[in-house]
Amino acid sequence: MAFPPQFLDELRARIAVSEVIAPKVKLTRRGRESTGLCPFHNEKTPSFTANDDKGFYHCFGCGAHGDIISFAMETEGLSFPEAVEKLAGLAGLAVPRETPQEREMAKGRETLQQVMEQSCGWYENQLAQPGGAQALDYLRGRGFSDATIAQFRLGYAPDGRGRLGQALEARNVTREQLIEGGLVKQPEGGGEPRDYFFNRVIFPITDRRGKVIAFGGRILGDGQPKYLNSPETSLFHKGRVLYNWAQAREAARTTGTIIVVEGYTDVIALAQAGVPHAVAPLGTALTEEQMLALWRMVDEPILCFDGDNAGQRAALRAAERALPLLQPGKSLRFVTLPAGEDPDSLVSARGRTGFEDLLTKARPLVDVVWALETGAGKFATPEQRAALERRLNEHVAKIADRGVQYHYQQRVREHLRTLFRRDQGPRSGFRSGNAPDRRLPPADLGLRGDLGALRERQERVLLSIIINHNELVHGAVEELSDISLTNTELDRILREILNVAVDKPDLDSTALQRHLHQCGYQKPLAAVLNANIYRQALFAAPDATAEDAARALTDIIAWHRGHRLEVDRAAAKQELADEMTSENSERLLEIVREQTGTGGL
Repeated sequence: MAFPPQFLDELRARIAVSEVIAPKVKLTRRGRESTGLCPFHNEKTPSFTANDDKGFYHCFGCGAHGDIISFAMETEGLSFPEAVEKLAGLAGLAVPRETPQEREMAKGRETLQQVMEQSCGWYENQLAQPGGAQALDYLRGRGFSDATIAQFRLGYAPDGRGRLGQALEARNVTREQLIEGGLVKQPEGGGEPRDYFFNRVIFPITDRRGKVIAFGGRILGDGQPKYLNSPETSLFHKGRVLYNWAQAREAARTTGTIIVVEGYTDVIALAQAGVPHAVAPLGTALTEEQMLALWRMVDEPILCFDGDNAGQRAALRAAERALPLLQPGKSLRFVTLPAGEDPDSLVSARGRTGFEDLLTKARPLVDVVWALETGAGKFATPEQRAALERRLNEHVAKIADRGVQYHYQQRVREHLRTLFRRDQGPRSGFRSGNAPDRRLPPADLGLRGDLGALRERQERVLLSIIINHNELVHGAVEELSDISLTNTELDRILREILNVAVDKPDLDSTALQRHLHQCGYQKPLAAVLNANIYRQALFAAPDATAEDAARALTDIIAWHRGHRLEVDRAAAKQELADEMTSENSERLLEIVREQTGTGGL
């Protein structure tokens, strides 16, 4: 029995891999994966992993790999339909029953796929004939070896207008099948059908299983369109398919990532250079369905666009389509190539290492949205700043997941503050005269030492409070989000705590510490949660009263807010001195009002 692909995708989405495996394998959580002893071979050291985010299991010992369906089949001796039936019961899904018409359609699609396979073989053979010399010269001129040409099954559609149709009809393929597969087309004015592709280099397009379902063709010489894809058929919907899908999915199991480039030749050049995990959309901008398919393979695909205006527009379109679909852990990263370069030319010039070095500079989606909106803008006036803020907020509002949307809002606010602040002035901890330094931590926190050590000790105290008394975080998420710690590692811990507060609001202190350990923060946490800190800040200890901890947290947040306003005030004074405008004057007044509650300087 054949099941609709949409039903199988829903089944896999509803049941976590670990949920199916746990009754048969004792699993131990390790970061984002679970590990255990492989059920498929004898081993003493765990090499078997289950990844719920990616929906598969893998054994590094014996190579066993699969999803929830294959695990049920292998461990329980079930057939594919039996495994699907059982898992559907666990997921609460009704198993669709095929009608005779659906069975007939499935049989027709299978037959049509065989026709596409025969066509692919015919195109391959034509490339090897004397008439295919020009096409072969073109491919070799692009730097493709004979092994690469064979690997991607590249071919040639000769210039004769009906040669493919004649060849396949001689093999008992019907004219209706040729038309249904998009291999030939009927002239509008009547007459004999003619081949859809002629005088073109042929690039076979496969589905996720590696089965040929369509073709792309590049014209030899002048003519338009330069690239042509098969028309939509019962097998091929170009907005759902990615070129090199099957091979890249296999490679992604090792590399952990997928690279999205713009065209066939980019994919092929990268594969030949040792980068097999690249795919390309088929002549259109990346669609929502293609993004969802990519996220089923990896968490953060890397989109690699040309550095020209067209590449920037493609990046913006991809970003806009991705925003409503974002989920915790699922996003995109972007690489912008140097001007005049594409992946094909870059990997030819710099090799695999040079290309992979560029990938390490991939930027997260949130930073790309920011860069695209601010790249060439001016934001000197209130109106310009308000317009920028409105555009950014419109982007953020598209995100459906509330947790992801919240963190985008925080990042945008941080960027806006940095952009609008300009010169912040000196950050020295000393002030002239006898006025107290508001940037020092409150004296009643019991901390002593020089300024640098004092600041870092206070940051550790802050983390001690919100870890040991995690219930205080939920009422102060926004205020804590505005705080930037000078110690980079401690600041990352603070961001992770805030992420957890949004995603898992019921997590207690013990569970939070366990989560932070799993994220790899064991060493910095040892410097935060220790007796030396508690001796100088009793209110940060686990046994401190909630009232004392809350009072201290309020004091620290107030200090950070005062520090930020002090920096803003210095910058505003400098701006007013540089340019005496009503805008700069009003900005300074607003900061003073927020600091003191008065209207004077």
